[in-house]
Amino acid sequence: MKKMLSFDFGASSGRAILGTIENGVLKTEEMHRFSNDPVEVNGTFSWDILRLFYEIKQGILKCVNAGHKDIASIGIDTWGVDVGFLDKKGRLIGNPLHYRDTITEGIQEKAFKVMEAKKLYERTGIQFMDFNTLFQLHAMKLDNYQPYLNADKMLFTPDLLNYFLTGEKTTEYSIASTSQMLDAEKRDWATDVLDAFEINKDILCDVVMPGTIIGKLSARLANELGCDQIPVVAIAGHDTASAVASVPAENENYAYISCGTWSLLGVELDSPIVNEKSFDAAFTNEGGAFNKIRFLKNIIGLWLVQECKRHWDRRGVGKSFAELETLARASEPFRSFIDPSDDSFMAPNDMPARIAEYCKKTNQPVPETQGQFVRCIMESLALKYRQAIENLEGVIGRPIETINMVGGGIKDKMLCQFTAEGTNRKVITGPVEATAMGNLLMQAYALGEIKTLEELRDVVKKSTELDVYMPDNREEWDKAYEKFLEIIK
Repeated sequence: MKKMLSFDFGASSGRAILGTIENGVLKTEEMHRFSNDPVEVNGTFSWDILRLFYEIKQGILKCVNAGHKDIASIGIDTWGVDVGFLDKKGRLIGNPLHYRDTITEGIQEKAFKVMEAKKLYERTGIQFMDFNTLFQLHAMKLDNYQPYLNADKMLFTPDLLNYFLTGEKTTEYSIASTSQMLDAEKRDWATDVLDAFEINKDILCDVVMPGTIIGKLSARLANELGCDQIPVVAIAGHDTASAVASVPAENENYAYISCGTWSLLGVELDSPIVNEKSFDAAFTNEGGAFNKIRFLKNIIGLWLVQECKRHWDRRGVGKSFAELETLARASEPFRSFIDPSDDSFMAPNDMPARIAEYCKKTNQPVPETQGQFVRCIMESLALKYRQAIENLEGVIGRPIETINMVGGGIKDKMLCQFTAEGTNRKVITGPVEATAMGNLLMQAYALGEIKTLEELRDVVKKSTELDVYMPDNREEWDKAYEKFLEIIK
């Protein structure tokens, strides 16, 4: 059995998980878990990338010390869009900016003066969000941001960590597709977009497809960590791409929700959809495993609850997520709603105040208790999913019968049930560790242990216990949806 080591980085934590496939079942063992703590210094919000690399080394060391020197491969997935810059000698120039840094505030208006919005969407097929890499780079140029202006190479976060391990500079397709700099059809850099925004093409690396072995652990690192020069695989480096690869779909009439800090809701396609309907509904075409297109919508997810909890914790009145769920269940239903995708909820700190302000502005009862805040968020998320599903059906021209929810957010059983109720669809949940499983199984593909996407998903089905949620209160949720649409319009 080949031992594969996945590193899965989320916006607030990371984990190293060792995996093997035995009789068609993926066996996993968590070897290391750690926090991911971005740092704000003098108004700049950055990723502590060297600390994250330190944690990668700790994960490898723990495997070695546990008797797992014979690791066959390593794969890394992270969030999208963010990048690091290297100088001519391959040295990192500064810490990578966090996608929530304020440098991109108001950048879309400036960017659309360079290239008209509809034309930019036609070329890239990507939903407009301030933090898209293209917009970040344009903001850096306008801000005279020296790491970008002096860069010899630019690497996305998982590619940067792969480079730290191997010394090889590559760009993996799924992570590059989040940038708004790829041609959606050709699955390669959109040179006319790069030229319009005066982006030096020399700083970009060749695009490689998921499942490519890009190099081996450097001799120096192997000696330091007491292991062999382990092959490093460019798996589906965007965490959502890895998660979607492991969705145990029943048939083609399903949508997925990769549920965590963000909710990524969409379907899997063989080719992109870039037309008037997809533009108006703000759907994005991102790359996936096995050359698939993840046609989806980015929706702020459990970030809203996480930020509320952080605020209450700082004030000494915090409760566990389980306690907050209990309080929410006991609170009055359909009291007030928010649009989870409203720009006012993007930034960190004092989320309850911003939710209260939104409710006040829309002439709704303002949440007063922690339970009311959480219930407001959860019901709003479920109804936002319904709106996205209906828009999705209108664009792809076929019904969505089932929703597969994967990721850490499915631990919140209230959200899962609300999603079934709010969308009036069957919801299947699992696996929780979808991203890590997709990461590991794409390594298995690179090693020749798996041949097809269907085979990969068969392994997931054999390795995962799934839960099913069914709607049973349609009339009340239909009324709530009408109210929700009126409020967010």
